[in-house]
Amino acid sequence: MTGLTLWGRLSSCNVQKALWLLEELALPYEHIQAGGDFGGLDDPAYLAMNPHGKVPTLKDGDTVVWESEAILRYLAARYGAPAFWSDDPAERAVVDQWLAWTASALYRDWIDLFWRLVRTPPERRDAALIEGHRRRSAERYALLDSQLATRPYIAGDHLSLADIAAGMTLYRWYEMPIERPELAHLRAWYDRLRERPAYRRSVCVPFDDLAGKLTF
Repeated sequence: MTGLTLWGRLSSCNVQKALWLLEELALPYEHIQAGGDFGGLDDPAYLAMNPHGKVPTLKDGDTVVWESEAILRYLAARYGAPAFWSDDPAERAVVDQWLAWTASALYRDWIDLFWRLVRTPPERRDAALIEGHRRRSAERYALLDSQLATRPYIAGDHLSLADIAAGMTLYRWYEMPIERPELAHLRAWYDRLRERPAYRRSVCVPFDDLAGKLTF
């Protein structure tokens, strides 16, 4: 191992995913706060690694990876086999389909809900838009609840990248001041995740400092 470094502010949900997996894999790494109040994303040295100027960015020796799902797959393939990276393409496909669904469906309204409810100043909030994002997020969590009715984790009996991508959203979902449907299987999954020290350290991060702050 040549040394792992992860750039990105801890309050970033995308950074939290990468940190969670690093912690689960018990890998030694350096975490450099970047973005938001920490700045640094427009520095030439950072842009040379990540031309999009976003977080997270992972450096592993001479290898640089950006985009959180790509970082998850890289870490799983290089350091997490077989627990997080099966040799069986069919098993990987089960995880991949949930990664794709989380990115394209669950995140879409969940992150907009967070921005419109938490990050938007009260005087600029749109109650109708907030309710629409809340309702659609609840519908997607209900689908997850159904998936979890017959298994402890999204893809089966063990924690996978699917849980890391979707499970990262739960702390904010349960901490935001909103009405939530009673989804027993989803809640039990969240409780299982909170038993993991890596989850608590990386994801259960208060977001008071983001309230009313529309800038990254």
